[in-house]
Amino acid sequence: MNIVETLEKLWNDSGFQSFFVGDGWKNLVMIAISCVLLYLGIVKKFEPLLLVGIAFGCLLVNLSYFGPESTDALYHPELWSQFLDESSEYYHSYGHVMAHGGLLDILYIGVKAGIYPSLIFLGVGAMTDFGPLIANPKSLLLGAAAQMGVFLAFFGAVCLGFTGNQAASIGIIGGADGPTAIFLTTRLAPELLGPIAIAAYSYMALIPMIQPPLMRLLTTEKERQVKMEQNRNVTKTEKIIFPIIVAMFVILLLPSTAPLVGCLMLGNLWRECGVTERLSDTVQNALMNIVTVFLGISVGATTAASSFLNIKTLMIIVLGLTAFAFSTIGGLLVGKLMYILTGGKINPLIGSAGVSAVPMAARVSQMEGQKANPSNFLLMHAMGPNVAGVIGSAIAAGFLLAVFGK
Repeated sequence: MNIVETLEKLWNDSGFQSFFVGDGWKNLVMIAISCVLLYLGIVKKFEPLLLVGIAFGCLLVNLSYFGPESTDALYHPELWSQFLDESSEYYHSYGHVMAHGGLLDILYIGVKAGIYPSLIFLGVGAMTDFGPLIANPKSLLLGAAAQMGVFLAFFGAVCLGFTGNQAASIGIIGGADGPTAIFLTTRLAPELLGPIAIAAYSYMALIPMIQPPLMRLLTTEKERQVKMEQNRNVTKTEKIIFPIIVAMFVILLLPSTAPLVGCLMLGNLWRECGVTERLSDTVQNALMNIVTVFLGISVGATTAASSFLNIKTLMIIVLGLTAFAFSTIGGLLVGKLMYILTGGKINPLIGSAGVSAVPMAARVSQMEGQKANPSNFLLMHAMGPNVAGVIGSAIAAGFLLAVFGK
């Protein structure tokens, strides 16, 4: 073999030539998108712990996958198509994926099996203080109201031609809870996981930009200035009993919520019971970091150009923003209603914290309240609706899974 033939073979075997064959240009577009996401995560600090991993997973899959013939690919969408095809001999065969998949296929098993989102909820539970919610149970209403965007986006997606399963997965973006969105989508519409996960985490990161204009539009200066009374002290016994009672009630009501709600409440029980400090510390730090690594990379792998670059992705981005906006609006409107019913004792700004992005949404309520009244301290009051939103989004996902799941 002469040098020309050697160079030609190296070129044909390289990924570079694939960019100029067929739809290879789409991979170039996705590589550019992954670089933008890396910029947003690293420079702009938009949800960096997950967005950097998702962006790099996107980069890896689009550097290595150029169709079913890509023997060195790290992720193979066709394997997962067989996994989901009831007529295939490899239907729900994790063994087939393990035997023929790449590194990212194997990591993705944790997403498909619901392991990573559930473990994330375990860590979230261990890091969450439900005290503000226990002290002010009315916060549950605000957390429930903030799920309005989930169902409005669902109906909007159905009207745009998405199936019921796909519409349910798109709607859950309005809950502003990335792990919940991933958990539901892997069960109902795994083919949409890439755009839904990116939309969910992007809008969570953009809360400080999306929510304030809506908050100022729907509330008056007088309402934003309201100072709320300090919450009562919550006893240790109440904090221990709360996760047990919530787990029993919610799981019996909607058994499909068991993985998320069960892990959330177990993590919180480890935090509050006083005899499992080592476990609480482990799930808050070491376990949470490990799972975040695997979750980000494997979710990013689902953004192969062949499945990501289409009109549906753009529609999901728009519907996701709509869902998030209306979830914020729902919380604010019920907050205004509570302001009226209590004779001006509740600041409606805390209603916007009913979305599940803990604690960023509560911090935005605090910042907007202080802009109207520098002596205003709404953070702990907003944390009640905020943690109620975590439970509310899990319940909404459980309801949708009960309706559309098999």
